[in-house]
Amino acid sequence: MSSSSVLFNKHSRKFLWARKLPECGSASVRYTHEDQGLLSFSLLLDFGHAHERLEDSKLEAVSDNNLELVNEILEDISPLINVDENVAELVSILKEPHFQSLLEAHDIVASKCYDSPPSSPEINHSSVNNQLLPVDAIRILGIHKKAGEPLGVTFRVENNDLVIARILHGGMIDRQGLLHVGDVIKEVNGHEVGNNPKELQELLRSISGSVTLKILPSYRDAVAPQQVFVKCHFDYDPYNDNLIPCKEAGLKFSKGEILQIVNREDPNWWQANHVKEGGSAGLIPSQFLEEKRKAFVRRDWDSPGPFCGTISSKKKKKMMYLTTRNAEFDRHEIQIYEEVAKMPPFQRKTLVLIGAQGVGRRSLKNRFIVLNPTRFGTTVPFTSRKPREDEKDGQAYKFVSRAEMEADIKAGRYLEHGEYEGNLYGTRIDSILEVAQTGRTCILDVNPQALKVLRTSEFMPYVVFIAAPELETLRAMHKAVVDAGITTKLLTDTNLKKTVDESARIQRAYNHYFDLVIINDNLDKAFEKLQAAIERLRVEPQWVPISWVY
Repeated sequence: MSSSSVLFNKHSRKFLWARKLPECGSASVRYTHEDQGLLSFSLLLDFGHAHERLEDSKLEAVSDNNLELVNEILEDISPLINVDENVAELVSILKEPHFQSLLEAHDIVASKCYDSPPSSPEINHSSVNNQLLPVDAIRILGIHKKAGEPLGVTFRVENNDLVIARILHGGMIDRQGLLHVGDVIKEVNGHEVGNNPKELQELLRSISGSVTLKILPSYRDAVAPQQVFVKCHFDYDPYNDNLIPCKEAGLKFSKGEILQIVNREDPNWWQANHVKEGGSAGLIPSQFLEEKRKAFVRRDWDSPGPFCGTISSKKKKKMMYLTTRNAEFDRHEIQIYEEVAKMPPFQRKTLVLIGAQGVGRRSLKNRFIVLNPTRFGTTVPFTSRKPREDEKDGQAYKFVSRAEMEADIKAGRYLEHGEYEGNLYGTRIDSILEVAQTGRTCILDVNPQALKVLRTSEFMPYVVFIAAPELETLRAMHKAVVDAGITTKLLTDTNLKKTVDESARIQRAYNHYFDLVIINDNLDKAFEKLQAAIERLRVEPQWVPISWVY
């Protein structure tokens, strides 16, 4: 008799016994209660025998693609729906969502392997690393993956074993939490892995379905993800990096992108993910590694000659507040990552326009102030020269004595200063703050070296680089201005080319300070782009240097 018939008969006997119970007397009732205990005990024995029979027989799924087969059957019999009612009923049953879900669950279960993995000759008959392993040192883990799906781990060779070097944040292994850094991989699906990390990576990438791993655990605690965000100041493609341990695990990014650093344990390779795009973490070069690499690369603006930050002309010669030694230091400054924090929308205290001479910075500044004087303002420069008859103090200039101005320069109260025809000129730092205290944004068109002083929480600048267009475009723009009678100053091709070259050098040297770059090939369009960017600051969150917040 089969196990199913035994269970059926037992349930039938219990049903008949319950129906006859009311016809018996009180003595019979007590007797039948004792009999109920005997029957329940007998029923448990039958269950036990049935369970043993099921354990003895190995159940195997006929196939793991039943859902696919059912869909093929539906395609074949669907044309017969209007011919046979039985076919129509069968199609309705096979298309039922619950039936489809049942088949899908069956296929998933059928694709997994529930057999105990074969014993390892190395574990059972020899020692690992010349030491006898304790019984609880070996762990068997099972995972399910698709072919080509990355696990999010990298390996290293340690004592001739393959050890997990890092687990990428957000990857499959990190989400499951089954493996840890330092775990030794001994076998994959019952086969020894050897000691070649690349071969193991390729093997795990190609496997689909159930994967059984035999490991020696390290018992290390997982490190909680860090809340560190950085702005990148260089482009990176892992497939062009010969130093990265696993190119597929690398994270590509572009200059200006914001990344979240989730792991900095490795001194050479950090783990990070894109803040905007999300997704799993990948490897990026650490600050230490990238600084070492870039320190050996000669910058193309290191050629002798005047530094791009200084401005010289026949009209006025400016001696900046920074010394020549500091200017030389700026030339070799290496920018890799900058730690930033996300802030809600707010109005910047200063708008700093950087660019070469003749690119239109002053025209943009004046247009902003004229069109909206309640929101924008600028500083009034100080000078030691005597005022002319038609000049009033505080309008075009603020007039002070030379002794007073020299004392303030020595005390560091000037952002920048210079001397022309025996007179001093300069911008006082407190005059910038006076404009900001009125609730307006102070617009500055200063030398790029001043950014080292301005880019702090005290001034909170939005730095915009006004780039020169190509030489042909600049030549055409200058001709249009001369023909319109706006200026009578004629610039030669040498002058125009100098502007283009200077613009390129400034951008290379100070690009890491810029929040926005606008090519001024049309003044009206450049103004519209700048205006739109400033409006976005009032409605969109902003990433600012961490030093502005903490």
